Amino acid sequence: MSQVTSSEPITEPDLVDAPDVPAAILGRSPWQLFWTRFRRDKVAMAGATFIILLILAAILAPFFAEHVAHHGPNDLNTNLTNEFSIPIVGPSIAYWGGVDTLGRDIFVRTLYGARTSLEVAVFATAIAVVVGVALGLMAGFYGGKIDTLISRLVDIVLSLPVLLLAIGISAACSTDVNGCLGGLIQPGKGLVTLIIALFGWPYMTRIVRGQTLTFREREFVDAARATGYGNAHIMFREILPNLVAPIIVYTTLLIPTNIIFEASLSFLGVGIPPSTPSWGRMISEATEGQLYIVAWWMLFFAGMCLVLTTLAFNLLGDGLRDALDPRSSR
Repeated sequence: MSQVTSSEPITEPDLVDAPDVPAAILGRSPWQLFWTRFRRDKVAMAGATFIILLILAAILAPFFAEHVAHHGPNDLNTNLTNEFSIPIVGPSIAYWGGVDTLGRDIFVRTLYGARTSLEVAVFATAIAVVVGVALGLMAGFYGGKIDTLISRLVDIVLSLPVLLLAIGISAACSTDVNGCLGGLIQPGKGLVTLIIALFGWPYMTRIVRGQTLTFREREFVDAARATGYGNAHIMFREILPNLVAPIIVYTTLLIPTNIIFEASLSFLGVGIPPSTPSWGRMISEATEGQLYIVAWWMLFFAGMCLVLTTLAFNLLGDGLRDALDPRSSR
């Protein structure tokens, strides 16, 4: 059998046009692989869709209040309650979520409560992530006394009664209109955000520290040292990019925890001020005198939003974990 040889190289168009040669297999980036795996998870996609809709609802809350409901979250209408301050108007065309004991629109307040929960949780999580990542990198990379100092600090914070301290700090700073530290910390969203961030960073620190202890012994770190790069370059340009996946996953799981934390403080009356709508305070108002028995809508909308939001973030976190690390898939 004779063979036909040619000195001319076969170009890529020749391979594509040849009928007997399969098409070239295109390479995909890690993020393309991640998106392919993530969109196959219908449950995680449902969670992400709900979160997107919730964010849009929170952003458009002022527009809805002005152009659709025609009343704001704190507009009072005592004509909608009886002589015992019990709401007599449930969900209707005029009031989609009914009214509370002061005649305020429950649905509008629920939308504004989403703004409160998301703002506090996202900013508190961002602060906790930045502090936790920085301390975790330092502890895992340098080791020795720095690791011991940071690890013992983490142990101390984790051993504290978080809820009791949060209640005490919030109550102490809310008793005076000037706030705490000579007016530096004012009551409101900022105070609750700082309190939640104060107790949220140790978990991120432990995760990042453990991963850094593993990566600092890898060959690419030794290669960077041999090339002459300093510690800062190795930590933030070599190790940190490899920590993006666990940081993203834990961040999505930390946000719903912080939403519950804010709702708990507001439910106890030491979180968000009464003038600012909050799901936790709305649930607290519905449980006073068991009002939810005769006015179920006071508890239903805020409670369902709180449950669904927490569930959606947890489902999203599980989906991100499985997509970023296929070995963890069940």
